[in-house]
Amino acid sequence: MINLENNWKALGAGLLIGVLSGLLGIGGGVFMVPIMVSYFGVTQHIAQATSLAVVIPTAIVSSIVYSLHGSIDYSVALQLILGSIVGASLGARLMKKLPAVQLKRLFAFMLILVGVRMVIG
Repeated sequence: MINLENNWKALGAGLLIGVLSGLLGIGGGVFMVPIMVSYFGVTQHIAQATSLAVVIPTAIVSSIVYSLHGSIDYSVALQLILGSIVGASLGARLMKKLPAVQLKRLFAFMLILVGVRMVIG
């Protein structure tokens, strides 16, 4: 848990993550989880779950702004939402069963995979 001495650091990290999320269209977990684990000493499980809770308001605000600019394909969004709801439920249950080391490796692997895909594609 982040203590009171780190409130300003947490607010600053949140601001930076919010800017990057809005700019890059990323939920924020890509940045938030490593920051919480590395700099605030939060466990991997708590960091990933907390990241999802923080992503909700961030995504809502960013979605409103993007929507005002006509940048959302609602048909695709609806399909992704339906699949994501089921997938998130399954993923959250699976996460609780994985040791932190495996969870960190899986998270790192996904970051690398997505990064390589973005560079190539």
